[in-house]
Formats: sequence, C-alpha cells, structure tokens
Amino acid sequence: MKSKIILLLLSTSVYADGPWESSPYNWENNSLNWDNSSLNWDNNSLNWDNNPNNWDSNRIIRNTDGDATGYAVPKTGGGVNYYDLKGDRKGYSYE
Repeated sequence: MKSKIILLLLSTSVYADGPWESSPYNWENNSLNWDNSSLNWDNNSLNWDNNPNNWDSNRIIRNTDGDATGYAVPKTGGGVNYYDLKGDRKGYSYE
C-alpha cells in the first residue's frame, strides 16, 4: 500500500488594518512610549483621576453592575489608552 503525503502551503500576509495612526507599530501607540506607560503619573493607577473610588472621575470604566474594571486616559494628540485596575495597559484607540 502506497501512502501519499499532501502538503498544503498557506500564504499569509501581515498588514495593519486602518490608517497608520491606529497601527500598533506607530510609536505613538507603542507601549514603550512614555506617554503610554503606566509609570507616567497621568497613566498610573495611583493617580486620583484613575482611582475607582473617585466617583467624580470620567476615566473609570465600569461594568453593567457599576463595578470598576479599569480606566481610560486620553492621549496627547488624540486617542485613549485603556488600563486595568492594576495599571497594566490593555489597549488603545485612536480618535
């Protein structure tokens, strides 16, 4: 009995959806950029503006039960960085 081996080669290409401004390869969006770092006081979880106990803050992200799940910090030049309550950057958006 003869066996046949079939190789299937898939071609993939990597490209960024959307404009350069929203690309993770853009330095403005890179997590190593100081403006996006949680070590930057504006983005730090210890900053009162990012504290879930600050009911006057418009940065706090809450679930449907009203529990804080993270916070959003506006980026200079447009966009928003999203952090969890520990201060870990979870994502961004470009506006």
